[in-house]
Amino acid sequence: MSDKTDFKELNLLGGELGCFIPPSMKRLKPNLEDIEIQLLLEGMYLYYGYDFRNYAVSSLKRRIYTFLDSEGLNTISALLCQILRDRNCLERFLLALTVNVTSMFRDPSFFIAFRNQVIPLLRTYPFIRIWHAGCSTGEEVYSMAIMLQEEGLYHRCRIYATDTNDKVLQQAKSGIFPLKLMQEYTQLYLKAGGKQPFSKYYTAAYGNAIFRASLRENIAFAQHNLATDSSFNEFNVILCRNVLIYFNHVLQKQVHELFYKSLCSFGFLALGRQESIRFTPYEQSYEEIAKGEKLFRRLD
Repeated sequence: MSDKTDFKELNLLGGELGCFIPPSMKRLKPNLEDIEIQLLLEGMYLYYGYDFRNYAVSSLKRRIYTFLDSEGLNTISALLCQILRDRNCLERFLLALTVNVTSMFRDPSFFIAFRNQVIPLLRTYPFIRIWHAGCSTGEEVYSMAIMLQEEGLYHRCRIYATDTNDKVLQQAKSGIFPLKLMQEYTQLYLKAGGKQPFSKYYTAAYGNAIFRASLRENIAFAQHNLATDSSFNEFNVILCRNVLIYFNHVLQKQVHELFYKSLCSFGFLALGRQESIRFTPYEQSYEEIAKGEKLFRRLD
């Protein structure tokens, strides 16, 4: 065989002769799009410290291309150059990448289960630490604060509300939401077992609902990246609902380890409807206390 025989000819010859051609001898052309995405995510991590390298690829691709259109850019490589040179572009991109779909008292049956199954046990604690991981714009944090106030536990609680994106945290801190959403939130609040007129918790002004300052007294809002940051306290309750679905299996496993190490003995973990502890190293470390609500209690 001539030294000039290329890999394509070698593979064809191997097929004809029934020979095995080692993978190391095959040249597979890499996908340019995948390389560009890897470089984009690696660049963001190395330069800014934001780690999206283990987010679900399909979800990332959709958001990246939507952002390219909105910015008038033609390639992912052009986006990387723009992000590395323009912090404002990075901030816009972070908002596009992070999923901020939320509402107050979302999934009312979850809040009913929490009120009935978890609250009675929390009453036995002298002080309660709660972590809302991936809190987004804060609607579920305020929902929890309202429920704890109604159950007479809020004064014994410290709620840590964290997210990787500072802009959504600033919105959460403000406690201001569009007034047009209050009718929907009122219905969800009532379905979740609310005990007061929902309007008691906010003041309407200039098309917005401004929630009572007392609801924020025991809430600490802070940046925290589930992909790169470690535990910062021990908690009685950790809520991370509808966040893990955007991570790949590697990052999901990492975050489950973080949550397990951050929960106190017999602490509670709340996940989203499409999320699970199955097929994780900690599957046997929890019991489900409200079937179908993804509400778990650590067993040790």
